[in-house]
Amino acid sequence: MSQVSLGEIASQLDSENSRDRMIALASLREVPALEAVPLIKKVLDDEVLQIRSMAVFSLGIKQTDESYPILVRLLETDPDYGIRADAAGALGYLEDNRAFEPLVRAFYEDTQWLVRFSAAVSLGNLKDIRAQEVLLAALDSEEVAIQQAAIAALGEIEAVEAVNDILRFADSSDWLVRQRLAEALGQLPCDKSVSALKFLAKDNHPHVSQAAELSLQRLAEGS
Repeated sequence: MSQVSLGEIASQLDSENSRDRMIALASLREVPALEAVPLIKKVLDDEVLQIRSMAVFSLGIKQTDESYPILVRLLETDPDYGIRADAAGALGYLEDNRAFEPLVRAFYEDTQWLVRFSAAVSLGNLKDIRAQEVLLAALDSEEVAIQQAAIAALGEIEAVEAVNDILRFADSSDWLVRQRLAEALGQLPCDKSVSALKFLAKDNHPHVSQAAELSLQRLAEGS
């Protein structure tokens, strides 16, 4: 992209019209990270929450040396829980293992379930087996969405030792929980996973049974 175009985007980001700023931010998708991040930073404190949210998400996609510390700061200090959740999610996109400890702290210490949900999802994205303990704790959450995230993340980090812990969700009344279980078991090769997947393959919800069949196929191909 030419410097003229970048200049135009920068000017749009300074516009008093929120629509202009949003369009300019969206146009940064085609701009290399090193050029995009300084422009993204211009709207990290925007008065419009949706623009701030877009900017935070963008930092997870446009990765430079600045992205990680900015996202950690937002996760730990921003007063808006939606932005903290966005920062947690963006840290997962970075796939930077330095984010492990900030995400664990966010899960245990943040009082908003959405932040804790995003932290659990991102711990799975990091694919760090150290997350097993916190994800097992997440299984006991009162929020079903957090349970779903934890089950999926345990699959992502290939925590085979956690199979017994997640099998208790095989008869969950929530089909999305059963689907996440079926998907996770496909990444946890052991006899108990195969037995549970054969059971889930008979589930009366098509998404669950299909996920179980795909996971059985995955395990068979990996053996």
